[in-house]
Amino acid sequence: MSELFYQPLATLAALLASGKLSAVELMQAVLARTQAVEPRVRAFNSYDTADALAQAAASDARRAAGQARGPLDGIPVGLKDIIAVAGQPLTASSKMLANYVSPYDATVTRKLKDAGAVVWGRLNMDEFAMGSSTENSASHPTANPWDLARVPGGSSGGSAAALAAGAAIATLGSDTGGSIRQPAALCGVVGLKPTYGLVSRYGLAAFASSLDQIGPFGRTVEDTALVLQAIAGHDPLDSTSFKTDLPDYRGELAQRRGPWKLGIPKEYFGEGLDPEVGAAVEAAVKFYRDRGCEVKEVSLPHTRYCLDTYYIIATAEASSNLARYDGVRYGHRSKAATDAIDLYSLSRAEGFGPEVKRRIILGTYVLSSGYYDAYYLRAQKVRTLIRQDFLHAFREIDALLTPTSPVPAFKLGEKSDPLALYLCDIYTIGVNLAGLPALSVPCGFTTGGLPIGLQLIGQPFQEASLLAAAHAYEQAHEWTTRHPAL
Repeated sequence: MSELFYQPLATLAALLASGKLSAVELMQAVLARTQAVEPRVRAFNSYDTADALAQAAASDARRAAGQARGPLDGIPVGLKDIIAVAGQPLTASSKMLANYVSPYDATVTRKLKDAGAVVWGRLNMDEFAMGSSTENSASHPTANPWDLARVPGGSSGGSAAALAAGAAIATLGSDTGGSIRQPAALCGVVGLKPTYGLVSRYGLAAFASSLDQIGPFGRTVEDTALVLQAIAGHDPLDSTSFKTDLPDYRGELAQRRGPWKLGIPKEYFGEGLDPEVGAAVEAAVKFYRDRGCEVKEVSLPHTRYCLDTYYIIATAEASSNLARYDGVRYGHRSKAATDAIDLYSLSRAEGFGPEVKRRIILGTYVLSSGYYDAYYLRAQKVRTLIRQDFLHAFREIDALLTPTSPVPAFKLGEKSDPLALYLCDIYTIGVNLAGLPALSVPCGFTTGGLPIGLQLIGQPFQEASLLAAAHAYEQAHEWTTRHPAL
């Protein structure tokens, strides 16, 4: 057996259930691994060793008393530093919240605790989830475990990098325009963005409320299904939470064997796609075709408007959401202010980083008098057309197959132009605009040893089918068994 910290969650859950492994032993292995790799990977903003070991000891005590809470009991699960954990820092990797400690648990945090998971660490990210490389963090950049000179993706780069490095068994991130799927692809792990409304956003520091969604990272599709099972479901504390019956996501992996009707959107295989990424995805498409799946080309004609639409809607909502950080109630408060106007302007100038300021300014502009109809209202109408493209395609197919990222992990500092970074999300943002579920599963490596991700996009609330289709591919390949040589 390879190192404990690289074992799938499902395998570790079985070992814990059988008594062959204790939660404290597992947590100690993850802690030792974290201490060994963290100086190079820098996936965490902070972690509490004593608290993690105490949670693990409590899990062992429950098992000894015959009160185990299921497959997540005793499993270390890391959280992106934008999800509230009572008594823990919540910085969103921003100076604005550098000293903020959350007084309450997010709903997903409470659900993980109810499932017995060891809630473990605060994972680095792009500031307020705005970025695609984790270089926008006010704390520090995170490195890709497969090549420490390269980015892990973003904005949930810490969540993907920690998992890939063995510093957690599973993690949570948030996805506003690809922030789970893109880093999952670049770090060689599985990442799922659920249907909008399936997982509560209560306790998630908001970036763009109509786009944000919390989701899991796993070493395998099965692991991802197990975490989704724990965190999904209706929450009265979130007005956008949807009431729907939850299937047995793990159980249906084996039951749903296909064949599936799959679509290949022609707009996703054009200019800007790295040849090695394209070849790996085409090989994955061939696998499904050889397995008896019906694969056909489809068109999503409004794809060319996705980037423009996203950066109007997302920035407008960011401008509104981030207005609460005013230096008055909580967060950074400027010491140089001499009056109320100074307090507001200086606190925000000092607390926010360049990318966050850029998006606030753009969002404020598109919401301003005289421009609201020309930009924001028009973008919402185009958003409807983008969603209709997907729903029209799903009349004939079960899921779409696309690249997750147009390029593999790039070097730290390589993409200094904001637009170049924005283009990294070209294949993922449409899913958020349409509120659909999508996941990234490893589908190969470049000749330089960098991971490549395959994106599967599904119909609303059809996560079970999506996970099963990804599982069928994963089981026939060994991509998820490879680990970086740290």
